[in-house]
Amino acid sequence: MRSAQLLPSGTWDPARGRDQVWIDFDRRHRRRIMLRTVAGHDLLLDLPQAARLRHGDGLMLDDGGIVLVQAQPEPLLDIHAHDAAALVRIAWHLGNRHLPVQLLGAHLRIRRDHVIADMVRALGGYVADIEAPFDPEGGAYVGSHAHAHDDDEDGHARPHEH
Repeated sequence: MRSAQLLPSGTWDPARGRDQVWIDFDRRHRRRIMLRTVAGHDLLLDLPQAARLRHGDGLMLDDGGIVLVQAQPEPLLDIHAHDAAALVRIAWHLGNRHLPVQLLGAHLRIRRDHVIADMVRALGGYVADIEAPFDPEGGAYVGSHAHAHDDDEDGHARPHEH
């Protein structure tokens, strides 16, 4: 099987999916990769450009079928705090260490790391070891921008204010 088209989650009916692929976070930013479906089929993902595969996305097959993308559960830390200000402070420290962070309202998720868990506790946070899909924020420079960038005569993007 081959897929050259990504259907973002929410733009298609998952009931149309005829198979699934379970992929961990590290392997979900791809242009081309060989995957094994739940049903045991080989699937070549062959996108025109690299894309971030998210839980619930669909991979449109050349024959019109769709394979559902599932985020593989991973060992994570689920982080809570006694109030929003404490959680924001913890989030700042995680970001300052350039860690991928999944934002889930009143709690955060990061990859399991005992050193970071100790830091979070020292900052007044509460930490629980869990196994769950990991879908962190992409960051300011990941993915497509919603606006165009001006290019100079050489075709290079010029710095600009946001």
